[in-house]
Amino acid sequence: MKDIDELTINTIRILSVEAIEKAKSGHPGLPLGSAPIAYTLWAKGLKHNPKNPNWSNRDRFILSAGHGSALLYSILYLFGYELTIDDLKQFRQWGSKTPGHPEYGHTIGIETTTGPLGQGIANGVGMAIAEAYLAKKFNKPGYPVVDHNTYCLAGDGCMMEGISSEAASLAGTLGLGKLIVFYDSNNITIEGNTNIAFTENVGKRFESYGWQVLNINDGNDIKILETSLDVAKKEFNKPTIIIVKTQIGYGCPEKQGKASAHGEPLGEENIKCTKRFLNWEHKESFFVPEEVKDHMNKLIKNLEIEENKWNKLKTKYNLEFPELAKEWEIYHSKDLPINLLGNKNFWSFQHEMSTKNASGKVINRLADKLTNLIGGSADLAPSNKTRMKNEGDFTKENRAGRNLHFGIREHAMSAIANGIYLHGGLIPYVSTFLVFSDYMKASMRLSALMKLPIIYVLTHDSIGVGEDGPTHEPIEQLASLRSIPNMTVYRPADAKETAAAWYYSLTNKNSPTSIVLTRQDVPLYDETGKDALRGAYILKDSKKEVPDLILMASGSEVELIYEAEKKLEKRGIDARVVSFPSFEVFENQDNKYKESILPKSVKKRLAVEAATSFGWYKYIGLEGNIISIDHFGASAPAKELFNNYGFTVENVVSKALKLIQS
Repeated sequence: MKDIDELTINTIRILSVEAIEKAKSGHPGLPLGSAPIAYTLWAKGLKHNPKNPNWSNRDRFILSAGHGSALLYSILYLFGYELTIDDLKQFRQWGSKTPGHPEYGHTIGIETTTGPLGQGIANGVGMAIAEAYLAKKFNKPGYPVVDHNTYCLAGDGCMMEGISSEAASLAGTLGLGKLIVFYDSNNITIEGNTNIAFTENVGKRFESYGWQVLNINDGNDIKILETSLDVAKKEFNKPTIIIVKTQIGYGCPEKQGKASAHGEPLGEENIKCTKRFLNWEHKESFFVPEEVKDHMNKLIKNLEIEENKWNKLKTKYNLEFPELAKEWEIYHSKDLPINLLGNKNFWSFQHEMSTKNASGKVINRLADKLTNLIGGSADLAPSNKTRMKNEGDFTKENRAGRNLHFGIREHAMSAIANGIYLHGGLIPYVSTFLVFSDYMKASMRLSALMKLPIIYVLTHDSIGVGEDGPTHEPIEQLASLRSIPNMTVYRPADAKETAAAWYYSLTNKNSPTSIVLTRQDVPLYDETGKDALRGAYILKDSKKEVPDLILMASGSEVELIYEAEKKLEKRGIDARVVSFPSFEVFENQDNKYKESILPKSVKKRLAVEAATSFGWYKYIGLEGNIISIDHFGASAPAKELFNNYGFTVENVVSKALKLIQS
């Protein structure tokens, strides 16, 4: 009988390439080259239980090189993760459980959505941060209830993407010893050999980041793979990267080591040649030898034993540490442990302030009530007001700190937040200036795609940034964020609306929220508050049953329409003032409510927002108008910019009069 490890590895290879061939689409190169890495980890190193994929103390595995998804699906199938052979046959097909790239929440056993290269490494950093924080919080002598590793399989493309450098640098700084990355180094990308664009010494780079670097020259040597894995698991003060030299498309004589192995099916004839090369004797497609089935069943039983041991430990822990056990349940529940809606202090503010300052107050009101709230900024916390007072900094020396310092690494910050949430147990928020959300876009999009309730605190929201000039003055960013499916954007008008934005963010469990905040002070209105949870509402109503005009605005521009209404009233014009903090939340209201705010019979509508006009047209209709800024800003004091660009009460009145007279 053949060596069972080799036979299982070849089974993974053949299942993967046959799934790709049947789909006539996919990436066979990585599954053929990396199967020994993945098998060694899953069979000999990974702590997991296929019978309970959500076991909290499992090791996490991330396929950062998500194009190699067929490899992961083959492994999940063999390990009994509720994927069937028919699911493999439906690879990349409509409605299948095996899409082209791994999708979190779609396929059992997938820890995160990957495909955009490098994202998985940054997700892994977030998971490792969460593990370290929760271990410090809950572990007691003799009771390591949080004790697991995060593993990532990455490729050359992941190493080229800047996000991996950002994330790896932070991981080294934080000494995340529970993070282990396997780097499938095959020196091939779509365009050919990596020497055309990527000649750096990756090992030296990671060594300079503060990582332990291990090298394996033969990716088929599972003994060395297993030994290196053991070495990596014994290093607790540094993350580890295991650089494994492999051959893309290994086993396919015509494509092995070539770019053509990367992203196209092998073809029937090449599959036959691959089977001969691998001494695969079975003619039936999607065949799993009985020896492999028996082997996998034994592995699965052993994996169940590991969780059973932990369950017994956790039961004893609950008895000995009942208060911590209660906190554990709170941390791992999707329900908030407090009633914020009825909490007067949460909604109470005494005077005007910037909405970023209001957000800072909300964060600190939440800090002692939601002890699993954790977050920080891309080196802007003093400006973003995102620091939790008296909660310490999360560092290599202090795992109990709740303030995260991401450094100037916006892209990695967002992906790390995704990883923190995906790990479970913590509520992450991250922050930067609104204009720099451009740096985070790819990761924010994945937050939305995975339906993760990440809280994005985005300050300095308009030309009100002033003297910093057009590089720092967001124009198109609001529209860009609003265009992301499943992203909720809140731009509050005052402190109470800011509290509403935070309440929504914490209670909505199926989408991320971008809270967009001012640098400059804004008034505190008597009429604002919980109504902001409807997305748009009447701040000041008309005296007539049907108003002459509807004035709409978000954020700081609400002040303009609020004051303009007073001047219009003196001219005999009856206007309704609508605060519009969130398009997305308003769209989720029923038609009756939407009609009550924006009745179809009122055609004269004026919207005001210090950003691009894009997105407002659906609310102003054919007879409405917008005061916006569809060009870049300038460097000058904020007041001068608002005056020069028409964001004044006088201009609102003027535009409103023209609408009425038209």
